[in-house]
Amino acid sequence: MAQPILRRPYKKRSGVLMMKKYLSMLMLGVTALVAATAAQAGAIDDAVKRGTLKVGMDPTYMPFEMTDKRGEIIGFEVDILKAMAKSMGVKLELVSTGYDGIIPAFLTGKFDMIGSGMTLTQERNLRLNFSEPFIVVGQTLLIRKELEGTIKSYKDLNDEKYRLTSKLGTTGEMVAKKLIAKAKYHGYDNEQEGVLDVVNGKADAFVYDAPYNVVAEKKVGNGKLVFLEEPFTFEPLAFGLKKGDYDSVNFINNFLHQIRNDGTYDRIHDKWFKSSEWLKDME
Repeated sequence: MAQPILRRPYKKRSGVLMMKKYLSMLMLGVTALVAATAAQAGAIDDAVKRGTLKVGMDPTYMPFEMTDKRGEIIGFEVDILKAMAKSMGVKLELVSTGYDGIIPAFLTGKFDMIGSGMTLTQERNLRLNFSEPFIVVGQTLLIRKELEGTIKSYKDLNDEKYRLTSKLGTTGEMVAKKLIAKAKYHGYDNEQEGVLDVVNGKADAFVYDAPYNVVAEKKVGNGKLVFLEEPFTFEPLAFGLKKGDYDSVNFINNFLHQIRNDGTYDRIHDKWFKSSEWLKDME
């Protein structure tokens, strides 16, 4: 006579296996949560733990970031970053990086954030998070003195007989290629080379942000340039951070709100935009 099949031990073993599976899934979930929490710590938290805020910057953009005659990086944006680092209780480390390679360098972890006069464009915003703008600028023109009266706006330059220049990788280059596409274009690694092309008659116009062009006309123009000061684009400048780093965006935005209302921002702004004393350090 066949023995009856006993199912009780099977049920017990099945229950143990299910419990092990449940505990395993629970541990995976906890591990994922811890990893996600660590990932969300962000650049500002990392800088506080390290004691240093590392910022990628191309120091050629007067008066935002530039190298003075002593080799020190100074400027409007530099002073804002110094105030930010002070509010965090950390040191500021500026990592000099070519502008056309600054986003790739940032994405590979060379520094905590980008602070290099970067315009918040929709194209860049697909790759980066941005803080609120700390200033709004626009593209303007430096033209050859001989073209005064002939060229009254960027539209007058949209002809293949004209030669334009700007800095590689900037919105000046983007605008030149998009809005003044018929003109010939040649870009440079730094702004001064482009301006000198116009001064020396090798180009007809330099396309760049208004604050830089104001200074460049006085500093290197030698009476050979005309500054068309009316901006023809809207360009908010902001700090670049990694996608998903909302804690750092929140901190920087709150910092910007604070300095705009406690007098710090106005003091820094007036130092660089309402005074020309700093030009002595550049000579």
